[in-house]
Amino acid sequence: MSRAFDGVPISWHEQIINLLAERVVIIDDNGMILYINEGYCQFIGKTMEKAIGQPVQDVIENSRMHRVVKTGKAELAAVQKINGSEMIANRFPIFEDGKVVGVVGNVMFRNPEEWRMYRTKIQNLVEELNYYQAKAQRDLRSKYSFEDLMGSSPIFLEAKTLAQRVSGSNSSVLLIGESGTGKELFAHAIHHNSTRASAPFVAINCSSIPEHLLESELFGYEEGAFTGAKKGGKKGQFELASKGTLFLDEIGDMPLSMQSKLLRVLQEKEVVRVGGYKSISVDVRIIAATHRDLEKMVEKGEFRQDLYYRLNVIKIDIPPLRERKEDIPPIARRLLKKLEARFYRNSIELSAEVKERLMQHSWPGNIRELENVLERSINVLDGKTIKVSDLPLYLRDFEPKDGSAIHSSSEGISPNLVSASELSFIQPLKETLAQVEKQAIEHALAVTKGNKLEAARLLEISKTSFYDKCKLYNIK
Repeated sequence: MSRAFDGVPISWHEQIINLLAERVVIIDDNGMILYINEGYCQFIGKTMEKAIGQPVQDVIENSRMHRVVKTGKAELAAVQKINGSEMIANRFPIFEDGKVVGVVGNVMFRNPEEWRMYRTKIQNLVEELNYYQAKAQRDLRSKYSFEDLMGSSPIFLEAKTLAQRVSGSNSSVLLIGESGTGKELFAHAIHHNSTRASAPFVAINCSSIPEHLLESELFGYEEGAFTGAKKGGKKGQFELASKGTLFLDEIGDMPLSMQSKLLRVLQEKEVVRVGGYKSISVDVRIIAATHRDLEKMVEKGEFRQDLYYRLNVIKIDIPPLRERKEDIPPIARRLLKKLEARFYRNSIELSAEVKERLMQHSWPGNIRELENVLERSINVLDGKTIKVSDLPLYLRDFEPKDGSAIHSSSEGISPNLVSASELSFIQPLKETLAQVEKQAIEHALAVTKGNKLEAARLLEISKTSFYDKCKLYNIK
């Protein structure tokens, strides 16, 4: 038996055994103890000097190791009574030239309590794993149906009806609409109403992922494809969406170099992972969305014409909120119900003046901006009725198209009455313009949930100019 440790200092192998298993005993083919570690000695209440060289059944209560020598069969997770308690042990025969030359045994659990603690830990890990697996499955399911698409205006119903009609098809859908109009909700609803509803719904925003990562995100990568690549590689969004729907949001922001690769996948219905050579078949329905004018981009050479026609099989134009203002009240009510649950409030209403202001506003940020306004109002609300004074500043004081200014210095007071004290608060025009500019930038950032690139587009200024102004006004 000593040959197993030739060339290795004895202190080393003892430390290794103690680290790998707390309680270990080794016997020869005559059932005599050749080795027993300190942990096992402490467990049975004997010293190593008195145990080594003795028959195992005389040292360890109810031992079966000498029987394993005769049978040559391992005994795993066997219950053995020691010191008035049942412990769990393993016994492994050691073979040399086909003959049993010894047995090694180790105690896994010294008592039922230790086993229960271990079982509890394992059970907790299993439950945690099941939770995250279920969460991952939920995340790959559609969250909205056509019932969640609020509106009764003719222009909106036309878009909704078309979406319902084509949801059962496998053809590509192109959703066109301004930011915040609900393009992703439409995509969810189409998938939910399709024959692919039980399969994954995977969404990816093409503008939020850096160009050098977009290919690996869409198509996946093999192990070692690049520095930092996961061991075993990673599936791309196309593979994750297998048999289901892949929603490509902001497709107009996809780089030209990626457009050609996407076109190939759509044509061949197969992907090749980054760093790989094997083609993987994919069965995925594509729903793309953009707020940009793809036809003009095609004319300018900023978007591939062949990809545009591949995506534009069924085009659905989602109207902005300003073109369906009759839908604002029901949408606001639905959003209030959603926000009430989040803020633990109930029965919140809009005053008549607030409803009027909401109907008069142009809503450049559409439904997303409306939700942001209502959320802000609930945060400062005292009572259950949202008043004009609870609205953001740009809605409290603005100028309608008829040119008559609407002021919110006090609800119910004529806007033509201006006191001397109010005149004393008039600032220089330069400061007033700067304040308005700062508020416009902050509002755009609020509408876009902090997306500076999208905010710059809403304000129709360059990205560089937007960042300069943020720095000037100390806007983070």
